[in-house]
Amino acid sequence: MMPNQSQKTSPKRWLMAILALILAGTLIWGISWATYARPPLPPALAALESDDLVEVSMDPWLTFSPSGEIKAGLIFYPGGRIDPRGYASLLRPIAEAGYLVVVPSMPINMAIFDTNAADKIISHFSEVKNWAIAGHSVGGTSAAIYTARNPERIAGLAIWASYPADSTDLSDLDLPVYSIFGELDPRANPAAVSERGYLLPVDAVYLEIMGGDHHQFGSYLIKPEEDHALIPREDQQKQIIQATLDLLERITKENP
Repeated sequence: MMPNQSQKTSPKRWLMAILALILAGTLIWGISWATYARPPLPPALAALESDDLVEVSMDPWLTFSPSGEIKAGLIFYPGGRIDPRGYASLLRPIAEAGYLVVVPSMPINMAIFDTNAADKIISHFSEVKNWAIAGHSVGGTSAAIYTARNPERIAGLAIWASYPADSTDLSDLDLPVYSIFGELDPRANPAAVSERGYLLPVDAVYLEIMGGDHHQFGSYLIKPEEDHALIPREDQQKQIIQATLDLLERITKENP
């Protein structure tokens, strides 16, 4: 008996169906990977509540607005694939000290794909005279890129657990730069930061946090094997906050 047409095409149809399922699964995985962001921990979520000192809003950017007079503004670029809210526990105290803090969302949670995000923020808050910019990890590298390209718009730079790209030379800029890094950071460790010191101004301020690591620059979920710190997160973050406030206080005094 000769096979009918449906019997002849059945294997081909099965193959096409399997390929379609593989393609759909790959597409779903790709979207999930590209859009994933490490979620904030409870301390960060608690810092998102507005009160008499700070108003927190999410639209169009995560913004911490002090209730009193705004001394200056701070734009913060998040680290790669990290929910911007994961930095709230560090940024809220800065706002409580009188500084407007704005955190833009980045394409696929990677600041390197929108290094000019600060432009819209500065234009939107036109009443703020002086701006500093900071960033964590790849966000710090991206903040350095923006500063190098727009020195007339930025009065100070704070690099958290990072360093400039080799193509980003800030050494001739006349503005305060703070490099803050953890002793036990497997990426932006003291040796890596030192090797790129020639890219920063000679009077750049360096703060090595003894016992600190890469991920305690925020309050977001990490894997156990990624935890290298030997000091509590709160202790590391106090030092980060204070150093960033020192930078902001400098630019308000130097640019009255």
